[in-house]
Amino acid sequence: MHALVLTLLAVAQPPAKDVAWEPAARAKEYPWMSVETWKKLHAGHLARTKKGAVDVAFLGDSITQGWDGAGAPVWKKRFAPLNAANYGIGGDTTREVLYRLNDGILDGIKPKVVVLMIGTNNFGLPGDSVADTVKGVTAVVASVRKKAPDAKILLLGIFPRDKAAGTAFRKKIAEANEAISKLGDGKTVVYLDIGKKFLADDGTLSADVMPDALHLSEKGYGIWADAIEEPLKALLK
Repeated sequence: MHALVLTLLAVAQPPAKDVAWEPAARAKEYPWMSVETWKKLHAGHLARTKKGAVDVAFLGDSITQGWDGAGAPVWKKRFAPLNAANYGIGGDTTREVLYRLNDGILDGIKPKVVVLMIGTNNFGLPGDSVADTVKGVTAVVASVRKKAPDAKILLLGIFPRDKAAGTAFRKKIAEANEAISKLGDGKTVVYLDIGKKFLADDGTLSADVMPDALHLSEKGYGIWADAIEEPLKALLK
């Protein structure tokens, strides 16, 4: 009887709340990416990991995934020689990145540096608060530390979005980055905010850097590569 009561209570419990700091596989279909496509991309990343020889792991969402698209020429010249691997998937929030980490994208390899930039989709898709987004990024950093304890983390501030300065997204990103910066210790986790390098003097985003005011052009990826070149070299020593 006691066991039956416990079973009934367990069944009656509501499902776990969808929160930014808990792992979750992609479950929502988007016009620009199906769940099946997301699964295939993740499977491709797992296959890349099995090949080994990853010294630098880039981890994030579509902005990181874009190293395989608009950023491919820059990647080939600047990061491919560093044995870099791209683990970015469009639409990912901290939830999906946590899931992918738990599912093995860094298992069995020993990257020297993990370049991490995540969080903009937390605001743009599920509508997470700044506080919850920061909790999510914090959880991702902790997971990377667990999965790759010998790696240094180059933690990038969330990139700016929206053409104009002072928008709601810009304000949330600024607040989140201020909090995220505190995760850096200057040694194991190095925080770097390169957002201003993408902006014009008046704070606007130019279409030749971010054509849709969110995703980077080849020029934008060149700016990214230039901005992290020296910090990355220092961490690879």
